[in-house]
Amino acid sequence: MRLELTRIGNSRGIRIPKPLIMQCGLTNVVEVRVTPEGLVIAPHRSPRHGWKEAFAASHPAEREMLLDSASPNAFDFEDWKW
Repeated sequence: MRLELTRIGNSRGIRIPKPLIMQCGLTNVVEVRVTPEGLVIAPHRSPRHGWKEAFAASHPAEREMLLDSASPNAFDFEDWKW
């Protein structure tokens, strides 16, 4: 699609057609970054977007490695002296 740059004060802008906005899932806030291919306009996502789902989908064996499930050893039963 070819779009024309429009003058907005000292800057330039483009008008994005509504079908493209809907197809890309854009809202009032977007993220813009420069890549070697050009400018990328993407939907804004929170910094930890998807972390909760990723953690829930993680392998259960990894959770068994947490310290809460470690069995006590002889060191745990000794009196500590400070």
